[in-house]
Amino acid sequence: MVIVMKDDFPLLKKWYEITDWLMDKAEKFPKVVRFTFSNRIVNLALDILEKITYAVYEEKRLSVLQEISSYIEKLRILIRLAKDRHYLSISQYQFISREIDEAGKMLGGWIKSEQKK
Repeated sequence: MVIVMKDDFPLLKKWYEITDWLMDKAEKFPKVVRFTFSNRIVNLALDILEKITYAVYEEKRLSVLQEISSYIEKLRILIRLAKDRHYLSISQYQFISREIDEAGKMLGGWIKSEQKK
């Protein structure tokens, strides 16, 4: 399924894909952590998606973008913990880390652009 999103905001599309991937993987975490740890990862990814959507339509978005940046850092830590606990394979961890890094660079560019305004 292809989701049509505002072309001016590629971060929104990228984060949607990251969230979708994380939701799929979190469903496969061991049952003992599925309602705690995996929910925290998914909820954080969804919070980021919501904040990006909000930033798209907000006129003064710098503070929201900075908040998104801190949320992404929190998610990176949880993803690393998931890898260390063997809920994600090394290859899954490498893939999602690259995707999150790319999104972080996109966000960094957006923040710099907003700071120049």
